[in-house]
Parts: sequence; C-alpha cells; structure tokens
Amino acid sequence: MTDCSMEGTIDSARRSWVDTANDGMSDFPIQNLPWGVFRGSDGVGRIGVAIGDRVLDVRAAVEAQVLDVPPETACSLCAGTLNAFMGQGQASWRAARAAVAMLLDGESPVRPELLHDMSDIEMLLPAAIGDYTDFYAARCHATNVGRMFRPDGDPLLPNYLHLPVGYHGRVSSIVVSGTDIVRPHGQLKPEDGPPVFSACKLLDHELEFATFVGTGNEMGTRIAIADAMDSLFGIVILNDWSARDVQKWEYQPLGPFNAKNFASSISPWIVTMDALAPFRVSGPKRESGDPEVLDYLKPVTDDVLDVQCAVHLSSATMRANGVEALQLSQGTLADLTWTFSQMLAHHTSTGCPMRPGDLLGSGTISGPQKSARGCMLELSWRGTEPVELPDGTERKFLLDGDELTITAWCESPGAIRIGLGSCSGIIQPAV
Repeated sequence: MTDCSMEGTIDSARRSWVDTANDGMSDFPIQNLPWGVFRGSDGVGRIGVAIGDRVLDVRAAVEAQVLDVPPETACSLCAGTLNAFMGQGQASWRAARAAVAMLLDGESPVRPELLHDMSDIEMLLPAAIGDYTDFYAARCHATNVGRMFRPDGDPLLPNYLHLPVGYHGRVSSIVVSGTDIVRPHGQLKPEDGPPVFSACKLLDHELEFATFVGTGNEMGTRIAIADAMDSLFGIVILNDWSARDVQKWEYQPLGPFNAKNFASSISPWIVTMDALAPFRVSGPKRESGDPEVLDYLKPVTDDVLDVQCAVHLSSATMRANGVEALQLSQGTLADLTWTFSQMLAHHTSTGCPMRPGDLLGSGTISGPQKSARGCMLELSWRGTEPVELPDGTERKFLLDGDELTITAWCESPGAIRIGLGSCSGIIQPAV
C-alpha cells in the first residue's frame, strides 16, 4: 500500500516526469497536486489533478488500475464532482494524494496517455456547492470601510474583534474563473432624489480566498477549533463581485443582499491543506488592547495560511493593443484577523450543519499599505483617488470591458513554490 503520510508528498526533493512541473515557475509542481473537475468528451465532469501544464484524468487512472487507493476512494474519484471524495475525510484524501504523487513521480513517464494538455480542456466548478457563507475577516478592510462610512466614530463595530462576522451568500451565482460577468441592475439612491432602478455604476471586485468544507458535521453538533483544519479540504481564489451603489442603499439593517448575489468567481483548482502545510504559521495577529477571544475560538494549531496574492486589471483597449495588465494590489491571506478554522468553528458553534462542498469565503483581503488594498472601493478611496491605467484612462470603479485577474502563490524557505492558478472575469454591459 502507498505511504499515505503528508510529509512524503511535500518533500522538496521530489520531481515529476512531467517536465513543466519542475521548472520552478509552475503553480503545479508535484508538491502541489490540486484537485479540480474538467468537462469530459461526453460533456460530463471528470475529476482531474493539475501537474505542470497537464491534467491527470483521475477516473481514467482508476479504471486503468494504476492508483493504489481503497475501493471507496476509487469509487468517489470516478464521480462528476469532488463532493463524495471531500466527504470521506483526511485518510481518503491522503491516500489519493499519495497515490497520484507516486504515479507522477520520477524521471520515466508512466502512462502519459492519462494526461491532457491544460489548454485543451474546459474547467468546471469543482463541487456542487450546497451553501456559501462569506466572512468579513480582514481588519484593515473593515477599518478602511468603517472610516469611509463612519468617519466620526469607531471604524470597527463592537463585535468585530470578538467573532468572525459573515453573511450567507448565493450559491446559484458562483461561477468558475473565465466566466463573463454581466453588469447588474439594482435599486440605487441618488444623493438628491428618490430611488431609481438602473444599471450598477459602482461595480467592484473583492480579492478573497475561499475554503471548501470536507467532512462537515451533523445538525446539533459542533466542529471544535482543534479539528477545524482537518475538516477543510482546501482553498481556492474567490472574487466576490460587488455592486457598491446597490449595497450602499440596501445594506441596513440586514446587510448585503442584491449587491452581492449576481456573481462570485472562483479559481478551478482546489489546493489542499496538506499541500499548504509548509506555508502554515501561527496567529492570527492581535493588537495590544484587543479583547481576548473566547476559548472556542482560540487557535491550537498553526492555522494562518501565508498565501501571497495579486490583482491585475486590463481594459479592452489595453488588451487590443497588447499592453500588459496593471497590477492594482498585492497582499497576503496572512493579513486576516480570523482564520478559516475560526470561521468554521464559529459557524458550527450553534450546531449549524456543514456539508461536503460547502464554501466559506474570507472577505476582502487588505493589508496596512495602500498597495495591499483588495478592492476598488479602498484603492480609489470611494472614488476620490482614481487609479490611472496605461491606456490613459482612469478607474474609480470597474467599467465594461475591464478584465480583473487574481493570482496567488506560496513561497517559503526550504519549500517548493506552489500556486493556486488564477481567477478572472471580463465585465460585460448590463442587459
């Protein structure tokens, strides 16, 4: 039976017979092996694993009997989504990861016919997402927004440092990277008149990450903070597109609604918690004078993920003229005030049941520097400081034809660099 320890799969000395996985620049070396779903020739989803610029057809590998995994794991890997596999838990995840690494390890090609060129396949959503909750977990973002809208008071609301604040989002509008985003309509409130129904004028992106729940919990039970990371399958990039003018008018008293329900994009490859092990650190940071968190939210393992991220914007004119996209910001997931494990522990603290494939978003990732602000609302400071583009235009918020791309990667001494790929979308006119 294959060695299913986590340590062996992240060994920095391992190399793959897929050459592009070994160049030091690929997001997907053998130490990563993220999971995704692509469209098969029959139109149905097939589970795949990214390696370099190729994708392993996992179902084909199971049918060829070249993956040394338990029968129940093999069965789940032949499904059209990752939900069943996610629900089997860490032992199954590690067995499959180790078996895939064994198949792709070494200098001599083993069954190369099981691989597809990444450029030749269409990626789908990796799971049938049952529920989606988006949090508000970056202190710098919450502080910036609070200063804009409550300049005379405390920018942080009284509960912010005591619990991870979140809201329930809309699953039906979560789309995979590369899907066009249609500018939404909504009810807007001009400063000098009654509400009107019109196309959104203040369309924004939000640089986020999200985690997929793995094993979940039964209704009436809780997931303890000590067990939370082991209950999470992995992470993706998330762009929670936002209609700021709709949001401004509707958000009180119950928070985001139509301003957030029209589109959320995620990257197609789920990077597992085992692959992220070399990039886990202690925390999150608390400032002097912050209240102590309650026991059920106190971290007991290294749950902070040091994942670097960057946002790039290109206008239609820039793309037509071959002008390189402009980097808007760069940040790190480590800037979160609340970790994914704390989010999960808090979410289930009431006995709320979580199911395999449920999605938890981080909220906008923003750091202390202006260059680390994760949305146009902050970058342009509510439109008062427009961003200049290389084509001579400026942006307070996103315009039709703009393409927004988020990339993410992890680097640490002694570890092989891994990436999450990218999450992108082009804004199309309102209809």
